[in-house]
Amino acid sequence: MKENYQIDKLDKEILSVLMEDARTPYTDIAKKLIVSPGTIHVRMRKLEELGVVKKSVLEIEPANLGYDLCAFLGVHLDHGSVYRSVLEEIRKIPEVVESYYTTGNYGIFLKIYCKNTQHLYDLLNIRIHQIEGVRGTETLISLENAIHRQIRLE
Repeated sequence: MKENYQIDKLDKEILSVLMEDARTPYTDIAKKLIVSPGTIHVRMRKLEELGVVKKSVLEIEPANLGYDLCAFLGVHLDHGSVYRSVLEEIRKIPEVVESYYTTGNYGIFLKIYCKNTQHLYDLLNIRIHQIEGVRGTETLISLENAIHRQIRLE
């Protein structure tokens, strides 16, 4: 962490409130934590400067937009040196929502959303398997997302 700033109990309480609902007004957080709204504002600005808080996002439910299939895709690379060029092509695929450069069996591990199995088939065969440097893939279809949360603050 920059500047030797230590995250304290108040910072963690602020983050906990916002992790439950990022739209909570600073005035409501201040009332709940019995501090001034200005204190919340200053703390949040500091947490953003330090990179603890990256951005506020709108979370959507893909299934409610017709993307009923969530899958994880392990991508085998020809060799590690093609990672950057493969990633550049993967970034162009809107169905890919997360990407990780990993150790183990796969060079890249992806989270993707598709409308159905035909959409997944097309995505794999027309887009991903055609990327130079991709040797193969292994697909895991998610049946349920039983736990979906931020990291727990202690």
